[in-house]
Amino acid sequence: MDRRRLLTGLLLAAASAVLFSAKAIVVKLAYREGVDALTVVALRMGMALPVFAALSVRYVRRDGPLARRDTFRIVALGAGAYYASIVLDFAGLSYISAGLERLLLFLHPTFVLLLSALVLGRRVTGRELLAMALSYAGIALVMATSHRIEGAHVLLGSVLVLASAFVYAVYLVGAGELVRRLPSVRVSALSLTAACAAALVHFVSVRPLSDLAVSPIVWGLSAANALLCTVAPVLLLGEAIARVGAPRAAQVGMIGPVVTIGLGAWLLGEPVTAGQVAGGAMVLAGVGLIARRRVDASGVVTQDASGRG
Repeated sequence: MDRRRLLTGLLLAAASAVLFSAKAIVVKLAYREGVDALTVVALRMGMALPVFAALSVRYVRRDGPLARRDTFRIVALGAGAYYASIVLDFAGLSYISAGLERLLLFLHPTFVLLLSALVLGRRVTGRELLAMALSYAGIALVMATSHRIEGAHVLLGSVLVLASAFVYAVYLVGAGELVRRLPSVRVSALSLTAACAAALVHFVSVRPLSDLAVSPIVWGLSAANALLCTVAPVLLLGEAIARVGAPRAAQVGMIGPVVTIGLGAWLLGEPVTAGQVAGGAMVLAGVGLIARRRVDASGVVTQDASGRG
């Protein structure tokens, strides 16, 4: 591989990971302004919708329309599993620190592995089981430490974010065959378009539009969340995968939790203890072993270009 192409791809993957990681920080800052999870989700997805819709239309004009079955599948996965994972994630962030949220989301490859074994009959190796055990032991240590610092609400928030990681794994399992056949950014653009539309439909069905009359600070944070922490990293990750492949891009993405923990301590004043550092290292090591072992599980990708920000 050309050295310059390799370096560019790694830098793009790193930039994508950093921007995705900043999402939790931006959301927590918005919560400090008095808005709730559903409003933050609606603002983020509403602002991102035109960009992803335009990107989807561009692919149709360049490559032609997708098969009707593929379109239905991507839209259903986006409006269903992908959107549900976002709602659960943002709800969980109301109760836990940004650093813990990122570590919990980082477990989604372990859920992909379990689902691929149950649904597709893929054999899970002893090494992968040990890696999963290491990851879950690390999360238990982080949660125990966070519980002592932040209180009982940590359990509720952690369950919500773990549910988000599991539902995202369902999305990846469902989209695995599509991502192998189609450009990953195209699949991500259409699924995110559907997720954005679902977010707006959800909001207007349960809330009055007047609830979107938030402060300029929240609008600014939402714009950053939509464009810098959602749209930009999706495009950057897609370019990184095109240059260095999914395995290398996934390895670089492991900086994400570290970045989130650092930003949380710096911008939000979140505590960082020895127990959290040790548990986080165990999670990174365990998930890293699974990622190194195989990027897909019997055709199931563990990360597509949506990056799960």
